[in-house]
Amino acid sequence: MPTQKLLYLVSEDWYFVSHRLPMARSAKNAGYEVHVATRVGNCAQQIIREGFNLHPIQWRRGSMNPFRFLRTIMETRRLYRQLRPDLVHHVALVPTVIGSIAALGLPMARLNAFAGLGFIFTSDTTKARLVRWIANPLLGWLLKRPNTSVLVQNPDDRSVAMQLGVPRDRIALIPGSGIDVDNLTPLPEPTGPFTVGFVGRLLDDKGVRTLVRAHEILTEHGLAVRTLLAGAPDPSNPASIPDHVLALWRDHNNLVMLGHVDDVRTVWAQAHVGVLPSRREGLPKSLLEAAACGRPLIATDVPGCREIARHGVNALLVPPDDPQALANAIEILMKDRDLRLSFGRAGRQLVTDEFSSGRIGREIVALYAHLLAATAGLESQSSEGPAS
Repeated sequence: MPTQKLLYLVSEDWYFVSHRLPMARSAKNAGYEVHVATRVGNCAQQIIREGFNLHPIQWRRGSMNPFRFLRTIMETRRLYRQLRPDLVHHVALVPTVIGSIAALGLPMARLNAFAGLGFIFTSDTTKARLVRWIANPLLGWLLKRPNTSVLVQNPDDRSVAMQLGVPRDRIALIPGSGIDVDNLTPLPEPTGPFTVGFVGRLLDDKGVRTLVRAHEILTEHGLAVRTLLAGAPDPSNPASIPDHVLALWRDHNNLVMLGHVDDVRTVWAQAHVGVLPSRREGLPKSLLEAAACGRPLIATDVPGCREIARHGVNALLVPPDDPQALANAIEILMKDRDLRLSFGRAGRQLVTDEFSSGRIGREIVALYAHLLAATAGLESQSSEGPAS
């Protein structure tokens, strides 16, 4: 039997490396010929060194230009017809739409991954509401096509997929891409001032303004808290924090703008607590990594976050967009070292038991095999024709 081809369609090469690399490694180790189609930035050589086949796609994330959108669909369809993959894995919302349209009439199996649903589902701006009005019926139609399944990371996103009309038996729930628990190991608490750490893109939807305001509240109350912001703005995302706001934050006492970090362990080595006050997530990698390093968590009680941040077990949960509640939670953990250590141990155990790259890799490879077998069965029935 020839080697089966698996193609990941991803908006950005850095996102593939950051969020899908363990999954793709598991597929390669299982014998798949792995291809990656994406806009190429600085991660091309890393993808190639992994033994994956890289296919540059010229698209601009965040663009509303319909002509560019159509060109990207046509470019993707040309790749599909040329490569003839057995299975395409569309990663996140925009690749799901582009890849699903490009795959119409082609025989490959399609797996459409929801990764937090993105700006159009979390924002209430006029632009987001307009895009939702167009996207919901289109998504519902595309996700119910033959040979098509949906992959979600939490039960709330599964409910969204079902509301779009996708049958429950065509929705798979696998929590994330997996964390390397051998590389990310428990770290001792840092010395020095009490420090909270945030890792992620600097977006309104990630709750960065809420965290900065909580930092200000604690400072106003005379509490010496140091806050680390590790990450960069994302100009392609309408929720990106503007440069003039970032410039003001740089003048805040004990608010440290780290920018992009290559090794997330350097953040968690400095932080006592991991914080993510997001409005919605698929399954936040930053919280998984913080928990793997033995850090207690503070997060919002929203889809995705509460899958790893479990209130009273390894985390404190607060409402979204509530800086006072966030400041109160930070103060609680600041003053209770025993609670921090208890949460840290419990979080590490959760990641090891439920979210390790080994476990998630086995689940995704089993899903790929199931989808390919189902597609082969449909093709066999089609070639046999109706029973006489």
